[in-house]
Amino acid sequence: MLSEKETTHISKLLSLVLRHNPAQLGISLDDEGWTDVDILINKIQKKGIEIDFEILSYVVETNNKKRFAFNEDLTKIRASQGHSVEVNLQYESVVPPEILFHGTASRFVESIQATGLSKQSRLHVHLSSNEETALKVGQRHGKPVILQVKALEMSKIGFVFHLSENNVWLTDNVPVEFIMLP
Repeated sequence: MLSEKETTHISKLLSLVLRHNPAQLGISLDDEGWTDVDILINKIQKKGIEIDFEILSYVVETNNKKRFAFNEDLTKIRASQGHSVEVNLQYESVVPPEILFHGTASRFVESIQATGLSKQSRLHVHLSSNEETALKVGQRHGKPVILQVKALEMSKIGFVFHLSENNVWLTDNVPVEFIMLP
């Protein structure tokens, strides 16, 4: 159907417009981050990219990070997490496991030791339930370091955690005292 290069190109475009800059395509997101599938396809086609519902579905289904989701009747699409634009994903609060992991680059460790983990330009800090995923995230930014987060302990004193549709754990921040270095 699509080459890996074409699939990656469309996936990156979807990440840009559904997570960070919907105006790039001239679309809008509702309060929960959804946009109309037909409008999205039309706007992408106007950029000279070959796409239809079948291609969009393929990109959503084959995305290894499961970054995108359709609504039940497949008329709307949104990013599952990672937004820098304000959206309310309507995720329920969930009690996390005892330990979650955060992958980062070694060059950021000193700053994290001083201030903890903050969401920066995103809506949440992203955590994973396994070290393998954290390692992959850390490798994208340099020499990887995997931090352990005392998530259950944080939850017990009032920190809120959410689990995204693609199994990324989300929270507002992680103070230094809940971070364990390797």
